Amino acid sequence: MGCPHAAIVAVLAGLCGPCFSAAPVAVPEAGVALYLEVTLNQRTSAQLQPFVLRDGQLHATAGTLRELGFTLDKQPADRLLALSELQGLDIAFDSRLQRVALQAPIALLSLPTTRLDARRSSTPTLSPEAPGALFNYDLYASHGRGGSQWNAAHETRLFGFGAGIVSQTMLNRVLRAEGPGGDAWHSRSVRLDTQWQFAWPERMLTLQLGDSVSGALDWSRALRMGGVRIGSDFSLQPYRATTPQPAFYGEVAVPSTVELYVNGLKQYSGQVPPGPFAIDSRPGITGAGQAQIVISDAFGRTRTLTLPFYGTQQLLAAGLNDWSASLGRVRLDYGQKSFSYDGATVMSSSWRHGWSDRLTLEAHAEGGAGVRNGGLGGLWLLGAEGTAGVLRASAAHGALNADSGHQWALGYQWNRNSLFVDLHTQHTRGDYRDIASRYGQPPASVSDRVSTGLNLAPIGSLALSYVRLAYPQGDDARYASVSWSRQLGGRLSLSASLTRQLNDRRSLAVFFGASWCLDDGLYASAAMQRAYGRTGSSAEVSSPVQGDGGVGWRTQVRNDAGQPGAQAEASWLNRFGRLGVGAASFAGSSYGYASASGALVLMNGGLFATRDISDGFAVVSTDGLVGVPVKLENRVVGTTDADGRLLVTHLNAWQYNRIGIDPMDLPANVRVRDTEQNATPSDRAGTLVHFALHPVRAALLVVHDAQGRPLPMGSRATVLDGGAPATEAIVGYDGELYLDDLPTHNRLRIRLPDSGTACELRFELPPTADGIQRIGPLTCLTEARP
Repeated sequence: MGCPHAAIVAVLAGLCGPCFSAAPVAVPEAGVALYLEVTLNQRTSAQLQPFVLRDGQLHATAGTLRELGFTLDKQPADRLLALSELQGLDIAFDSRLQRVALQAPIALLSLPTTRLDARRSSTPTLSPEAPGALFNYDLYASHGRGGSQWNAAHETRLFGFGAGIVSQTMLNRVLRAEGPGGDAWHSRSVRLDTQWQFAWPERMLTLQLGDSVSGALDWSRALRMGGVRIGSDFSLQPYRATTPQPAFYGEVAVPSTVELYVNGLKQYSGQVPPGPFAIDSRPGITGAGQAQIVISDAFGRTRTLTLPFYGTQQLLAAGLNDWSASLGRVRLDYGQKSFSYDGATVMSSSWRHGWSDRLTLEAHAEGGAGVRNGGLGGLWLLGAEGTAGVLRASAAHGALNADSGHQWALGYQWNRNSLFVDLHTQHTRGDYRDIASRYGQPPASVSDRVSTGLNLAPIGSLALSYVRLAYPQGDDARYASVSWSRQLGGRLSLSASLTRQLNDRRSLAVFFGASWCLDDGLYASAAMQRAYGRTGSSAEVSSPVQGDGGVGWRTQVRNDAGQPGAQAEASWLNRFGRLGVGAASFAGSSYGYASASGALVLMNGGLFATRDISDGFAVVSTDGLVGVPVKLENRVVGTTDADGRLLVTHLNAWQYNRIGIDPMDLPANVRVRDTEQNATPSDRAGTLVHFALHPVRAALLVVHDAQGRPLPMGSRATVLDGGAPATEAIVGYDGELYLDDLPTHNRLRIRLPDSGTACELRFELPPTADGIQRIGPLTCLTEARP
């Protein structure tokens, strides 16, 4: 037996040296060196592995076994070990096929962890911006016995002209008051915000120049400023997980299929090789939950692992930073004056860092206008499995000139399925000040909040809350409330609440409401409330406008402490905007009103009217082809206009937006290269999506030979006078031949499939031909032989 095996090894070594994973092993006495195909736990090795057959048993060096995945601590790499010495290892050696199948318990193996990513966190490539301008508008007018008014809120946006986006928002108002002195008209215009914004998506960073709002933490206050702001912007990478995501671990001995279920909903399914594995998931729930991993191996055996976890949006993923810094001057009289800024320059900065998936650190600092303020905080995920909720704490010091004080805060939050608990307390000591208190009300000296809720199918949702707010000047308000809601079937919903200000016993407020979902998109609701000795009630019937457009209406009657009132309104939503009209009467005063909202976009040489735009958008071009249906995520959103263009709105910025056309809706003589494209606009900007549609002049020829018989199928036709490189086409059944991109005058040479002979013919395509023309029968005359 030894000699034949040695000969086989010698031949294999000469013919397939690169197939071997290592140099030939030294063969001890009475042993035969073999190179075998190895299958370990039903997974075949990519290379042949060296073994030694001695005394009817397979041996291998420690180095070879380590390469296969075995754990052999403190064993020299060249030491020869009998496979039978490995406890629990099943060996099936096939000498005829020169292979060995090994089945090893997982305890004998040291295999790499296979990571399965269920999050699909790819970052899209930003589509090129097209230069353009946008004008959002919201108009409102009313007229009644007391006077008339016209209001306009609008936003102007410029994009694609260099880097970044420039935007400005304004309010315009015209009033006419009726009084003893006669009618008087008053007009007023107020600038709200003007800013230039630029983003670095790969760094999740945004820069703003002009009017902005500074960053803030839960225990600090934001500032409306004019100046510069730079900081993190996680919306620039919406597919990236920025909060801690649970990873679920397991191990398999043979190739298996794993499925991940979170609270009974399937999240992932995939294949894993032998060894440990980890599933990085994004379960999409907040609070305590339970995950099940169902493992099905190649033998049909199934087992389930149950793993608890806690999902929260409050913490940052390990190693991630979230920061912002603002420098400028505080905005005063916002909404009342256009250019009112304080003379002092101030600075505000905030920072959050994911120290680990269970600990997030926070810091805040601000200064200027005589104020110095800074503090530290943190959030911890509690419990051995991270399922005991989130604890947060902070401490800060603030001073204004010579006055100073401290602020501290503690909070805890936990929820699971039908139960949640939220506790928060924040107190100040001394004369604690921040920059916001320099221009307005100081921070609350006491801010307490306790809320808890329970959701059980038989009784519905029940919530209890307590709130206390006390300010240094002496105001102290404490409220307690209980609320309940219940869904009955799929049509009726009931709700009730009881609220009381604890330091005013007369302030008990009671509310009860009911709503019904009727047929044909109709909704009805009724409500009654009593507070401070006054009782009010209302009833309403409505048919809301659908998101795709249409007509909607609403009617309401009400009675407030004996004062009757009524209101009726109608609205119309289409692709160009929203229009509304209405009339109302209350306490003897009546008025009528009308509203309109939408947007105008100047882009790609066209002016488009559309609904108001708050996010990204795109202009779709079809090379001038009219009436082409355009789809957004497989839903038709419109057809191209007379210039072959369509404005598509409601695109998600920095995300994939699939825009497509259906080739089945195109004329038969139109050639299309791509039927789908992904558009990824930046925030509040537009991009251009171009579908290359090429109308072709096509014809279906019926070709016969000199005897009037159809040319045989498979004959090859070449266009000789097309004004372009010669193209070929194949003759089909009944001598039919399809050709496109044809000029007016055409000459063809057709080579027959069997005889090798060729014939020629000429024909003309009318210059005004539209669609696919059927021409023939045409006679193809055999070429004269030289």
